[in-house]
Amino acid sequence: MINRAKKGRARDFGLEFSGVPGSHNAITDVDGVLVGYETLSSHNNSALETNGIPIQTGVTAILPRGTSRVPKPVWAGIHAFNGNGEMTGSHWIRDGGYFVGPVMITNSHSVGAVHDAATRWIIDTYADAWHDNHLWAMPVVAETYDGVLNDINGQHVRPEHAYKALQSAKAGHIAEGNVGGGAGMICYEFKGGTGTASRQIEIDGQTFLLGVLVQANHGLRPWLKIQGQTVGPQMMQNRIPGIDGERGSIIAVLATDMPLQPLQLNKLARRGAIGIGRGGTAGGNNSGDIFLAFSTANEMELPQLSGPWRQFVSLNDELLDAVYMAAIDAIEEAIVNAMVAAEPVPTARPAGHFCQVLDIELLKKALGN
Repeated sequence: MINRAKKGRARDFGLEFSGVPGSHNAITDVDGVLVGYETLSSHNNSALETNGIPIQTGVTAILPRGTSRVPKPVWAGIHAFNGNGEMTGSHWIRDGGYFVGPVMITNSHSVGAVHDAATRWIIDTYADAWHDNHLWAMPVVAETYDGVLNDINGQHVRPEHAYKALQSAKAGHIAEGNVGGGAGMICYEFKGGTGTASRQIEIDGQTFLLGVLVQANHGLRPWLKIQGQTVGPQMMQNRIPGIDGERGSIIAVLATDMPLQPLQLNKLARRGAIGIGRGGTAGGNNSGDIFLAFSTANEMELPQLSGPWRQFVSLNDELLDAVYMAAIDAIEEAIVNAMVAAEPVPTARPAGHFCQVLDIELLKKALGN
């Protein structure tokens, strides 16, 4: 097992990234956005194990409008770079350009349980609106596969765990690595998981924020690039046997307070593919690489409860390049943050091995530092 003398984030170890982050360098730098986790690990609680296979999984909750009791949608766009994955609610995001309620991320076999909890949360949180009107809940729930490190077939994430993640959501500094839905994830054959980052964007004398949260579970070791350099081939030690092809996925959620139309948010979500590409991934055939972008600007009531006309302010498309670059830079950093924050975990299948963490000293050597 690799032991590190100190913990930190990528920048704490001298790694450099383009752009200026927000105060917490996190998706929660976007005002009103909250993040919560529920993590299940039999390595920390042996009572959880029931099938003789380790449990290392969880669920992540993102609340675009916090815990407001009024159901106000956020404008949104979505892109599936490689579609071997799931994100519920995506059809309506494409057609309607918005969604209501939380965004949840978990493992591939727990989407249904988490969807149940997210639906219940919407009904409970917006009780007055749902009681008095014919409204329906269409939660956004995404997944990546954690079956190498977790008893995924045991479906240990239950609705109550997802509800706890929603209830724990907070602003400010948030944990990374082996937390929430990222608990059992692998990134470039190192321990991956949850990572976050943010960027400030200056336009017309105003400062806007764009934040990203990733569940990083993608890539093969030889592909890995950091700071534009291919470092994976120089870090081939301690690979898990039997990983001979892409098995993972990545979900990236992009939040901004900049006023953007759904069409612009669709284009922003597409840039997620460039962000993950900076790390070297080809978007493997078995990978679900799905990106969701939303804006908290242009606040509105539910269309079913509002009048016939809508006013909308949006950025001139000619100025979108700075927004695209902010998203690409933040995704690149968030993925590295996920790996830097992670802790090594024993494998579930095949048993008897460890998924090791990114060794910072080896990385520095590979980078020539």
